[in-house]
Amino acid sequence: MRADELRAAMVAELVAGGRIVSPAVQRAFRVVPRHLFLPDLPPAQAYQDEAVATKWLDGVAVSSASQPSMMAIMLEQLELRPGDRVLEIGAGTGYNAALMAELVGPTGSVVAVDIDEDLVRGAAAHLSAAGSTGVGLATTDGALGYPEAAPFDRIVLTVGSWDIQPAWWRQLAPGGRLLLPLSVRGSQLSVALDLLPGPPPYLSSVSVRSCAFVRLRGSGAGPESSRPLGAEGLAVQTGDERELDTRALLALLADPGPELPCPVRLAAVDLWDGLGLWLAVHEPDVCRLLVSASASDRTLSLLPVGMDGGTVALLGRYGMAVVVPRDGAGINFERRFPIAVRPHGPGGGPLAERLAALLGAWVAAGRPTASELRMRAYPAGVVPPSGPGAVVNKAHSQLVLDWPGVRAPTQ
Repeated sequence: MRADELRAAMVAELVAGGRIVSPAVQRAFRVVPRHLFLPDLPPAQAYQDEAVATKWLDGVAVSSASQPSMMAIMLEQLELRPGDRVLEIGAGTGYNAALMAELVGPTGSVVAVDIDEDLVRGAAAHLSAAGSTGVGLATTDGALGYPEAAPFDRIVLTVGSWDIQPAWWRQLAPGGRLLLPLSVRGSQLSVALDLLPGPPPYLSSVSVRSCAFVRLRGSGAGPESSRPLGAEGLAVQTGDERELDTRALLALLADPGPELPCPVRLAAVDLWDGLGLWLAVHEPDVCRLLVSASASDRTLSLLPVGMDGGTVALLGRYGMAVVVPRDGAGINFERRFPIAVRPHGPGGGPLAERLAALLGAWVAAGRPTASELRMRAYPAGVVPPSGPGAVVNKAHSQLVLDWPGVRAPTQ
């Protein structure tokens, strides 16, 4: 197939899957040739709905060409209009900037910045090869924004951020929209936030979706969200900067008790987008246990052998409780499957009962996911108005999170 046929097929798939909704976004994807932004790949691979790592440091991907379906979701969240002034933090290959330039048209402008000069040079070459115009590029720390061209109607991050940086507040025009993959107690959420006047001025979400992006580097880099447990391929992920004795946690994992069957059935995605997120927002003692695909012991994983996986757990002083699949050998991980709660350590029994009750509460609440979550963000030091919602404190911001109409679990 020719490149234009491959591109048309990719767009048709994104439309059929509900990732592309608006005619404007569909047109941008039809016009901009993705394969010219990935010149080292054959066109057939460039038009697959897959992310492509484009830069590595110490064995870790630090830049990538995002998955087209996720790009489409975020462009729909962004709701670009002709004439908009846009700042993109994370230039990558330049492909997303080219799509946005099509959407804002000749009366708008797009500035894409990146911390790495080589990525900026590469994006410039790709944009030139594709004949894309209306995009400015700069090498700078994304946490600082780009004051030279502020204010912006839209600021979008294509890298994951732990916090909302003060520069982004200052450089966003009144009524403007900030879209970023934001870390919320271990989950990464693509959140579209509109700047509202208050008082006090605050950001209010209009759309929330699950996502996974490489993380922001430079002055805005956040704390590590997970820590190795010493066992090969095993790590723990807790709430922000929580103190944890990993040696004691390993000892608890080595002391399992009899499983408590649970009537709830889970899908693998619920670890992040449903149950895992809901528990992380409401329960400070919840953590995730992560297992790499290379680990020899995958008994803690809710995902099938051969994939990076993990599960949710409830921590106590003298024990813990872990969600595990039942009858793992016969599970179809493409569907919801039966689970159990396994206690660990001398205090694991009551924690297992508590975790089973939380599972039931999540189901009774309608199995809420990221897409129903609502978020308000305030600068650090500002007292948010009283009302429902869990508060997550960051260095520069405070997040107020709730699922409208859903009761929080009782303590």
